[in-house]
Amino acid sequence: MGHHQLDALDEQILKMIANNARIPFLEVARECKVSGAAIHQRVQKLTNLGILKGSAYILDPEKIGYETCAYIGIYLHDPSTYQKAADEMRKIPEIVECHFTTGKYDMFVKIYAKNNHHLMSVIHNKLQPLGLARTETLISFNEYIKRQVPVCTDDEEDDIVVSDLV
Repeated sequence: MGHHQLDALDEQILKMIANNARIPFLEVARECKVSGAAIHQRVQKLTNLGILKGSAYILDPEKIGYETCAYIGIYLHDPSTYQKAADEMRKIPEIVECHFTTGKYDMFVKIYAKNNHHLMSVIHNKLQPLGLARTETLISFNEYIKRQVPVCTDDEEDDIVVSDLV
């Protein structure tokens, strides 16, 4: 996982397509004052470098029947079995994110369930059999912020002043 040097054009392209993955390349090209072919080549380069990881349609879970969003902190009986547990969790469709973490939990997952009863069923019938010591569940009432990480230039990073961090 290396840090790649991006030039001003790469950054401008990333900012535009991060805000709207469906923006036509010709519109990006006009805004960047380059050819459509140049944008296509840059996007392909950014994809090959792993900076861009595709594009996708975003489903609204609530509109397709998943009314409960929960975050679950997982404690494993044996933390060395995390990879096996994660591989099994990949088979549970309600789990949309799984993270190995530091601190309190061995793992942290995000789950969408149709309702609280469905959530309880997923926890008891699908998660607990994986060798969990216990879980702690937090239910999200509403997602307030969801966005891409900011694309910042090296100049913007240099603008951080020590007094801003204290």
